[in-house]
Amino acid sequence: MIKTDFLVIGSGIAGLSYALKVAEFGTVTIVTKKEIQKTNTALAQGGVAAVFSDTDSFALHVEDTLKAGDGLCTKEVVQMVVENGPDRIKELVAQGAKFNKAGDGEYDFALGQEGGHSAKRIVFAHDLTGKEIEDSLIANVQAHENITILEDHIAVNLITFSTTIRSGLLRTQEENICCGAYILDKKNSRVDTYYAGVTLLATGGASKVYLYTSNPDIATGDGIAMAYRAGASVANMEFVQFHPTCLYHPEAKNFLISEAVRGEGAHLIDEQGRRFMEKYSPDKELACRDVVARAIDNELKKTGADSVFLDITHKDPDAVRERFPNIHAKCLEFGIDITKQPIPVVPAAHYMCGGVATDLNGRTDVQRLYAVGETACTGLHGANRLASNSLLEALVYAHNAARASVEEFRAIGNKVTVTLDPWDETDTLDSDEAIVVTHNWDEIRRLMWNYVGIVRSDKRLHRAQRRIENILKEIDEYYWDFKITSDLIELRNLATVADLIVRSALMRKESRGLHYNIWYPDKDDVNCLHQTILQKQF
Repeated sequence: MIKTDFLVIGSGIAGLSYALKVAEFGTVTIVTKKEIQKTNTALAQGGVAAVFSDTDSFALHVEDTLKAGDGLCTKEVVQMVVENGPDRIKELVAQGAKFNKAGDGEYDFALGQEGGHSAKRIVFAHDLTGKEIEDSLIANVQAHENITILEDHIAVNLITFSTTIRSGLLRTQEENICCGAYILDKKNSRVDTYYAGVTLLATGGASKVYLYTSNPDIATGDGIAMAYRAGASVANMEFVQFHPTCLYHPEAKNFLISEAVRGEGAHLIDEQGRRFMEKYSPDKELACRDVVARAIDNELKKTGADSVFLDITHKDPDAVRERFPNIHAKCLEFGIDITKQPIPVVPAAHYMCGGVATDLNGRTDVQRLYAVGETACTGLHGANRLASNSLLEALVYAHNAARASVEEFRAIGNKVTVTLDPWDETDTLDSDEAIVVTHNWDEIRRLMWNYVGIVRSDKRLHRAQRRIENILKEIDEYYWDFKITSDLIELRNLATVADLIVRSALMRKESRGLHYNIWYPDKDDVNCLHQTILQKQF
């Protein structure tokens, strides 16, 4: 049994920010599936939303967030996150992150604008903001003597008292305490047992559950699935954000065209070169993502076209290249000069607004288990996330969770001593049926795209539910018969997340934010103005 004071699962902005803060009070082990920089954070282009302008205000940012969330945001959470945002960004600057500047002042940032925002408030580093933040955090983490980084490791399951204490008695709330996790060392094919005083889930999102996504292959919902299996509540899983503008090209994989391109004046046009967003919203291209994604989806279905186009050719070429060097260079690789040609784009699954339910400090309802970032559902995003509020939320909640974790860790002291069972591979075999994993992986992603996508119906949802239930049974049999592999762990988590999304979508008998059901096309503020909560029954 390997002991650590704080176990951090995930190495994006949420996990690394938290790790740096708690490392002053104890030992920290960071578990990450691939190299430490292979995260969703590193791919984030746009920026961090925060109030730094005299023409902006906390009240305006709160109002924009609530409007985007379509009635389901928790106002107390929105207020707290917005008001704490500037301080968290100043911390990043102190740690070495460099953002575009408009003047000589330390915090005189060049501010961008994105859809749904009523003012310029996006702090950015060209079009590679996430990479700039990730790189600065990694440098600090790698230099800290209290932090151990485990690359090429993947968490299998959380360990709770209810899984280590087996008796004929009913489980009580006291027993449901997280005390670590089983971790697969991928290089050595060995599962190790980690005991932790406090465990943080910061595994990012789950958009790999869909066939077309802006996310990397690692986004398989591991934290959400593990927390659910451990008895934590998950919330609002029906609200999957589809980013309106993912590059459409046969050789491009998961490449996003940032919201900021529309913020700088790009137009959405059809194959005939006609703008169409004015038909769907008075805000046109700067409408919220749910509106723009549904508009594009409708245009594609109506015309049969493969894509629509994002056109910024009317802007100064030098200014475009200066503002979006990464996007410009990437598109050139595919033969598209964005200063001269419109960019073919389609919607793609992008962000989970739902996740593990937490309080204001990132606590879940499993004791000593915290969740931060896209893994969590804090109440900030409601039914639809406002652009660039994701990195903001991760920073603020990592700070709050670190503060609460340290208090809890100090309170634990040496009171809790647990001997954890080692991972048991008795009677398991090396797999000779890997095709089961690849087939089910592909089937889940296709049926989720076809039946649980941007536009849904109860008929499609029930079809998806029946098939996913069968897939879950097949995976469960496979899981107990064969030795654990990284692919099997991810498939199991992916199937669990798919099931949670479908069940949540079936529970919401209305259309709101990111959830649009043609059987219930209107909002129902009488019966549906609440979160959708699911919790595993033991």
